[in-house]
Amino acid sequence: MVARLPSAAAYAGQVEKEQHWLPIFAPKLPVPVPLPLALGQPSDDYPWKWSIYRWLDGDTATADSKAFAADVAHFLNALQRIDAAGGPAPGPHNFHRGGALSTYAGQTTDAIRILGSRINGQRAGELWQAAMRTTWQRAPVWIHGDLSVGNLLSRNGRLTGAIDFGNIGVGDPACDLAIAWASLSADSRKAFRAALSYDRETWLRGKAWTLWKALIVAAGMTKTNAIGWSNPLRIVGRVLDDER
Repeated sequence: MVARLPSAAAYAGQVEKEQHWLPIFAPKLPVPVPLPLALGQPSDDYPWKWSIYRWLDGDTATADSKAFAADVAHFLNALQRIDAAGGPAPGPHNFHRGGALSTYAGQTTDAIRILGSRINGQRAGELWQAAMRTTWQRAPVWIHGDLSVGNLLSRNGRLTGAIDFGNIGVGDPACDLAIAWASLSADSRKAFRAALSYDRETWLRGKAWTLWKALIVAAGMTKTNAIGWSNPLRIVGRVLDDER
């Protein structure tokens, strides 16, 4: 078993989301997800609700192969086929993942300014503005909200599990595409894209979500120990160099 306790008030509301939705997701996904066994209550020693889950075997995903990328895409396809009725809309509970890019327009502009000549600021600004002119035209779908290699498990180069569903919500799936530039090579990225049926505009918004995160990490506007974001300037370069 594993205990999962929110580390700050901003994450406290995620506990009951996982408790409610993960048992619904589990039989409909191609890989195991944490199943809640118990819900801990606040006390004088700890102020928020918390969870105990079934332990999932596997290693933190480090694979970068076309097979692994296709596995992740199939996971996303299955997640998005789950009925989204009643799912939580983007908001503070998931840091607006699945919502409008404009939420982070100010941060993005500030980060470009702070980084100055360390990046191609003109190209970054143009990509961001172009992405903000697009919107998700289909019905809202489920998003993981933090789909990174640190939240995926693997064995022998294949996906074996997905964890940390605290940022789940229902909306635009573009934010879940950030793994393509944060952690995948060009060939793996092609396999990932081929297995997903998104239009060019959705991929553009995926680039923008990736760009925002990489920019604010590189500019020192936020701290992260997330695996996959340790070299944010390299990620910015991948996004800006990818012309597709």
